[in-house]
Amino acid sequence: MKKIFRITAVVAAAAILGWCLFTFIEFEYAYIPPDRETRGKERNSAELLSVSSKAETGSDEQLKLGKKMFFAETFGNEVFFTDILGMFDGAFTLSNITKAIIQLHGEGTSSLKVEAAQSFQAGGVSIKKGDLIDTGLDVAKGTYVPLGVKFVVDEGRMKAGVSCAACHASVDGKGNVLPGIPNTDLNIGLILAMGSNSASYFTHTEMKNLREFMKKADEISKEKQQVQLPDAEKLEKFVDAEFVKWPRGSNDTTIDLENNPVQVSDSFTLGDQPYGWSGQGQVGPFKGLSALINNTHSQNMDAVSQSSISGPVLGIDKDVYLGTLLQRAAYKKYRYDPTSKETPSAFFAKVDPTPGVPGVNRMIPSATYPKISYLSSVGLLPSASGYKAWEQVNAMSAYTNSLQPPSTGLKTEAAVYEEGKRVFAKAGCISCHAGEYLTNNQLIKPGEIGTDPSRAAGFKRTEKYFTSPKMYASDTPVPLPKHPKKEDLQLTPEQEKHLQLGWAHGNSSGAYKVPSLYGLYWSAPYLHDAGVAVGNKNELGVSNTLMQGKKADAVNSLQALVDSKLRRQVIEENLSDNRLRTAHISGNGHEFWVDETTGFTSQEQQALIHYLLRFTDE
Repeated sequence: MKKIFRITAVVAAAAILGWCLFTFIEFEYAYIPPDRETRGKERNSAELLSVSSKAETGSDEQLKLGKKMFFAETFGNEVFFTDILGMFDGAFTLSNITKAIIQLHGEGTSSLKVEAAQSFQAGGVSIKKGDLIDTGLDVAKGTYVPLGVKFVVDEGRMKAGVSCAACHASVDGKGNVLPGIPNTDLNIGLILAMGSNSASYFTHTEMKNLREFMKKADEISKEKQQVQLPDAEKLEKFVDAEFVKWPRGSNDTTIDLENNPVQVSDSFTLGDQPYGWSGQGQVGPFKGLSALINNTHSQNMDAVSQSSISGPVLGIDKDVYLGTLLQRAAYKKYRYDPTSKETPSAFFAKVDPTPGVPGVNRMIPSATYPKISYLSSVGLLPSASGYKAWEQVNAMSAYTNSLQPPSTGLKTEAAVYEEGKRVFAKAGCISCHAGEYLTNNQLIKPGEIGTDPSRAAGFKRTEKYFTSPKMYASDTPVPLPKHPKKEDLQLTPEQEKHLQLGWAHGNSSGAYKVPSLYGLYWSAPYLHDAGVAVGNKNELGVSNTLMQGKKADAVNSLQALVDSKLRRQVIEENLSDNRLRTAHISGNGHEFWVDETTGFTSQEQQALIHYLLRFTDE
């Protein structure tokens, strides 16, 4: 009896200790690969300076910090994704993610298969409880967390957030990490849709008018709602159906109330300015790269951060906006009760983990807050206490500028490679894709390039609440002092003209930047909408490749980009799929053919393809 009592006492003590540790001790972990376990090439500061300007070069200290930020920094977005959006409260759960990784036995994978904890259905997608969800999450060999995912124990609960590496790094067949290479099969749309409160991300959908989802006046009166909010269930179903339209490796990155996902880009950023698909990142540190990274973390990783601009930019009252986001919040702490006597903004002020700035991420007001500028699309800047303003973002810019793609492994005879180089010049490709990084760093209007204009105008709405760009002095600490020093960014008329294009301001309908072809092998499918996709067995179009869990083949997809007959077939397949058509994905545009219609043989076409794909090998 005494023995049983002692065992029971030990077990009880252990349980109490575990509860205390889990409740009162904060813990966080994300995998940062050591250099020996990565395949990509990283330049040091001296090597960077030898091939670039000082404006693109960071110190070795910045590069070290940047790598840590790239793989592990979430700026606290685990609160939004876990506690508000409820990413892990539906079919896709943290416990089943852990179970799936353990079953790998340390082997790693380029697409983690996770057992569905419950059934899920939206927009023609049907998953039964127990089915395997093909997530596209990468797990490096010998590790037990997905690449780019940070696990955090906070408030006695396990949460998870995402860093840059979730989208902008991959693993190869041997489980080695490939920094900078886009995760082209990451199933972002499906993962978001399976969240219990996907509606909190509704600004990234084809939302013609939020009022279409509002309850009738008598229903609101009966429920005694303080603020008129949309029907939570109706809105949730709509948003879920919108998200599952996104092809693997694509994400909607603008709050323009349109469903227009763009392909996740590579992170070989050196020489690829202006930054972003529309060239919106043009000014500020690192030739505008830091502005692009700032936009990613301050806008796309925390929908609550948009509450201060929802009125002037989106035409949605702040309380309606906040109430819409929070009425189905996964964690009760952040769940707003529409029948309560307080407004959504008053409720959120009491639970806000980062008082002083909108949203739940670790951010600071930008130098133009609350106004938007060319440096920040929501008037905020991600930064944690103990750093200087822009320090973390600039470190990430320095790090991505240091990245170079690994060898493709493709074999091409020297004569064929040289022939491809000749064809590249003869076909006129060099007029836009010139220089060391195969880009002229210019912007092209949608009408000229022929691609869907929707994404080019993604920042059009921001003009309603805009001001001239300002920056904090480089030594400004965080938390910010009471009166931080601010500096105006002086723009030339030429810069202003290009910025108006990139942001679709004034009379502009926006633009698309001429991308660098550096590391082209790793970024299939092609074009901004990822519409030019062909599989390794010649499956045509996005619906027959990415939507089926099949990767786009670089050789075959690039052929479809330059071959007029093959492209028509790809476009026809895309347009036959209603999901793609309503998400602005077609594969149209960039009609610069290198085929028999322009006097080139099939041998010359193949030579061009292998030259472009192997360019960085040489």
